[in-house]
Amino acid sequence: MTEPTGETTANGNTTVSGEVVEKIAAAAARTVPGVADLGGDVARFFNSVLDKVGLDNVGDASRGVSAEVKDGTVIVNVVVVLAAGTVVAEVTSAVQQKVTEAVQSYGLRVLAVNVNVDDIAIQG
Repeated sequence: MTEPTGETTANGNTTVSGEVVEKIAAAAARTVPGVADLGGDVARFFNSVLDKVGLDNVGDASRGVSAEVKDGTVIVNVVVVLAAGTVVAEVTSAVQQKVTEAVQSYGLRVLAVNVNVDDIAIQG
């Protein structure tokens, strides 16, 4: 979805699509220590199938993230897989902070970053 994200000027509107916000948010979330992966079970399964047929970059940039952009504001939903032994509240708070900072650096106002812990990655 593409919505106006800034003020209308004499030269026109500036828009940022939800897909762009999703990529920004996913990149930020991946930098947080304790985040092992992004996306739910189904998304990760299909990504592994794509890996096997050589299409490993298809849809991976924003996997696990959805964003709703409306009137210059954004609500971001992030699905994470945590590394074993991490403190859930600390990691999810860090994800919220990093995603908010990253998205706001593009001039958007973040209303919420919702984090859903879908799985835990156990090294074995």
